[in-house]
Amino acid sequence: MDLGLTGRVAMVAGASSGLGLAVAERLALEGCDVAICGRDPDRLADAARRVEAAGKGRVLSRVVDVRSDAEVAQWVAVTVREMGALHIVVTNGAGPPPGPVEAFGPADYRDALDTSLLPHIALVLAALPHLRAAGWGRILMVASETVRQPIPRYGLSNTARPGLLGFAKSLVDSLGPGDITVNVLAPGYHRTPALERQFGNEADRRIAEIAKGIPLGRVGDPADFAAVAAFLASRPAGFVTGTVQLVDGGATKGIP
Repeated sequence: MDLGLTGRVAMVAGASSGLGLAVAERLALEGCDVAICGRDPDRLADAARRVEAAGKGRVLSRVVDVRSDAEVAQWVAVTVREMGALHIVVTNGAGPPPGPVEAFGPADYRDALDTSLLPHIALVLAALPHLRAAGWGRILMVASETVRQPIPRYGLSNTARPGLLGFAKSLVDSLGPGDITVNVLAPGYHRTPALERQFGNEADRRIAEIAKGIPLGRVGDPADFAAVAAFLASRPAGFVTGTVQLVDGGATKGIP
């Protein structure tokens, strides 16, 4: 299927590894020019090389702390100046630390909002004028399956991330006439460097245990997630907006 992405300009936050990197690589493969950001210069440089190898378009990388509104706004400005336009925005970033809901205090919850909610909002707001100017746009916000089914060991994520749904739904009416869609991606467990760091030396055993509770019998590969993201960013997905797309192998038991 031709996704109609050749020549589109995409920004992918948190793309130095994991799901963000996989999305950036897939968008490059589909013909996009891609701007990526991350906090670690060395990992970001490696990621940029991988994105360049995945496609034939331009790749722009920049060290950005997405918790800084000023750095996010500057990243958007530089991308538009260098690439000439902006069509696709993928907001993504690190999640808050795991732990049950009562293990944290008010300051931890404020930090969770600063990490897992407000950076997404800041990037979208900075990008909107340019998406409107382009006359076509796709906004994808990467959240977590916790927006649909709270997981006891992720109390901070259960609390902070659902705000993305309200933000996305609030944008639909105003963005629709400009041919701009906005959707939330809710990934379940994928084998990423972040997940392996979380489980440490027990990663293989813990991931195997998790896979037993997933109907498809495995955790996701980042490429699985990237394929869904690329479709939602595409021309054929132009009538899909205001949705939450679970990418969790069927693990969520509720009815979306």
